[in-house]
Amino acid sequence: MYKNFIIAFFLMVLTGCGKAQSNHNESSLPATEFSEKLSKTKDAQLIDVRTPGEFQNGHLKNAMNIDWKADDFADKAATLDKDKPVFVYCMSGPRSSAATEKLQEMGFKNVYEMQGGMMKWRNANLPEVKASTSTGMSLAQYKELLKSETPVLVDFYAEWCAPCKKMEPYLKKIATEMPDKVKIVRINADENTELCKTLNVSALPVLKLYKKDKVAWENLGFVTEDEVRKQISK
Repeated sequence: MYKNFIIAFFLMVLTGCGKAQSNHNESSLPATEFSEKLSKTKDAQLIDVRTPGEFQNGHLKNAMNIDWKADDFADKAATLDKDKPVFVYCMSGPRSSAATEKLQEMGFKNVYEMQGGMMKWRNANLPEVKASTSTGMSLAQYKELLKSETPVLVDFYAEWCAPCKKMEPYLKKIATEMPDKVKIVRINADENTELCKTLNVSALPVLKLYKKDKVAWENLGFVTEDEVRKQISK
């Protein structure tokens, strides 16, 4: 009997974890599903948790900007209606996930977050409101940068991207130590949204190594200095 009780207990724990995981997954939606759910939800409260500067570069219609990293995030979030659905997004996902968890802790009943943030939204060609008509570097200008006898390593980054910041020092070191072997070009994804969409850069960081105008190697996410040097020297 005791043995049966133990088995039943573990089954309850596993089932409970499964349900918790399932509920979390249901509240985390891909960009297209997020858009559909948002359009069909009455009294939806839409929050952009990026910085004001990022918000100005383009945001979802009717979104309110409550910066996750600002000291007053909780105070501003507390002014929302906890009984009405809340939709949250950032640039690539981490900040919206953290904000979603915080909102749930504050007692908000229905919180939905967009997987991959604005980068996935733009990659899916979904509509956004832009305060400025500037879209940054054109594809033609980008291709001009690649016209070089020396290999060109393009680093797509953003100021809010933690792995990008971690990689920046060694990329600058490589540029200084290996000028005859590689030319490093850093492109701010927030300032070049159209270019990123065209090149299918929908998450960060992204490195693209070009040799004779063609992609010889590319990497999504953090990569070590040794691996980058290895690819350049091939």
